[in-house]
Amino acid sequence: MSKKPIELHPSWQKKAREERENKRFTIVQKGWGKGFVSKATLVKQMFHPHFWGAWFCIFLLWLTVTILPYPVIMFLGRKLGRILGKISPSRKYVLNRNLELAFPDMSKEDREKLSLKVQENSGQALFETGMAWFWSDRRLLKHACIDENQRKKALEIAASNRPILVLTAHFVHLEIMARLYALYVTPGIGVYRPTDHPVWEWAQVHGRLRDNIALVDRRDPRSMIKALMRNLPIWYAPDQDYGPKASVFVPFFGVEKTATVVGTHNLARVKNTQVQASWTIRKNGKYQLFIDDPLDNFPTDDEVLDTIRINKVIEKMILMAPEQYLWLHRRFKTTPEGESSRYPLIKH
Repeated sequence: MSKKPIELHPSWQKKAREERENKRFTIVQKGWGKGFVSKATLVKQMFHPHFWGAWFCIFLLWLTVTILPYPVIMFLGRKLGRILGKISPSRKYVLNRNLELAFPDMSKEDREKLSLKVQENSGQALFETGMAWFWSDRRLLKHACIDENQRKKALEIAASNRPILVLTAHFVHLEIMARLYALYVTPGIGVYRPTDHPVWEWAQVHGRLRDNIALVDRRDPRSMIKALMRNLPIWYAPDQDYGPKASVFVPFFGVEKTATVVGTHNLARVKNTQVQASWTIRKNGKYQLFIDDPLDNFPTDDEVLDTIRINKVIEKMILMAPEQYLWLHRRFKTTPEGESSRYPLIKH
């Protein structure tokens, strides 16, 4: 008997209803090349009773990460992650399918153990986002560390007055990584996905600009290029599936043909740009910031070979702590023409 298809994203239906009722509006500036988001915008409509629920959730997150000690926050995160795994079958299916595709040689038992750890880490991610947005610099640095030799080299590179493309990946504590890089090395510009929900957009912009300069829409390469030409560091994570138009099919873990954006290759072509891998790993209550030396002989004239190389760098990051990586998105969604879906139970 075939399994029942899973509805992955019913939220669009709710959004459509809200738009019809004129309750939803956006503060996001539309259009390619619109520039940088350098401040969080508050407008009167955001205090309409319709948005009180969102404001309450933000307040509750602030209260939790501000009042509670770190071990309690992490304990609650693990419990929350297990609960979400039970009540969200679509996300759990995507997670387990990703692990099957990425680690085909791993035993079923080991994948199940890894899946549970990923669920726990995904719950912790909610509170780690709050920590990145609301903790003071002093409190955050108490839970952070960095190899001093790596920091010294990174500071020298930052002082060289050359553009830096900070290559990173979607770990569950990516928000903390960006802020730690700003605190340990230099502030910069984050590439992000704007949301049409005005309150959540305000919250993420306000939080992400605590120690950094600005944000830029991931669909706005013109502004990314402008930032690099001004010798500003940019955090760039090319490890999600953005469709076939700007991607090539290259290996990523166990999937030989993974749609991967060629943005790293293209952005690195800006004169004198250095591509520097950086990421964080959580261990024993500390977030260690890792910073590699800039990639040598990059970019080349071959965007495919360059993208293969970037995926290898990202794989190396993830293998340090695969349970801390964001396996909940459909990384292998786009397939070459003629191939069947890698997520057959997902209702499109």
